[in-house]
Amino acid sequence: MSCLIYPTYFPNIAHMVAMLYADSVCFEVCDNYQKQSFRNRTEIYGANGKLALTIPVSYTQKNRQLYRDVKIANEDHWQLQHLKSLQSAYSMSPFFEFYIDDLMPLFEKRFDYILDFNLKCFDILLDCLQIEITTQQTITYEKSPNNITDFRLLTKRNQVIEPFKPYVQVFSEKHGFISNLSILDLLFNEGPNSECYLKQQMLRPNA
Repeated sequence: MSCLIYPTYFPNIAHMVAMLYADSVCFEVCDNYQKQSFRNRTEIYGANGKLALTIPVSYTQKNRQLYRDVKIANEDHWQLQHLKSLQSAYSMSPFFEFYIDDLMPLFEKRFDYILDFNLKCFDILLDCLQIEITTQQTITYEKSPNNITDFRLLTKRNQVIEPFKPYVQVFSEKHGFISNLSILDLLFNEGPNSECYLKQQMLRPNA
């Protein structure tokens, strides 16, 4: 069955597992934007533990906007800051040098809208992972859609997910295994084995 899910910033493991198990993926692009979600946030493993990278957006709660209309606040030079954070966190990982050049367009090209950036991010990740996923986008918003598995709740930062199987992380000896980080954490540490790892995981969100 197809799954309904939000395009997010460097999706976490739960997002990727949900999409990999689906026959096809439908991206929700017709909802009102909500703050405090993974739409503009990803979490990586830094030297001091979990580190959140947040894309600044021009958005106020007073004036509701559709997800696709929310602009990135590029004056904050967030791309350079996020790239430096990734280099600091993963330069010693086994596959960082192997993939970073493929990811560089996301940090060098200016993107005006968060949705456009997230969709491009997803396309580049599929190339890195060597995975084919059939995607489409919603044309209207449905609160309770039929004949599709609704994984939109995964974009909530407080959504509880049962831990995934551990793999070796750069700083795991200092802080232990941290589950459900950005797909980049898996990619830089496991490389070509990432797809196999994802297919071995079970997604058990606790509503």
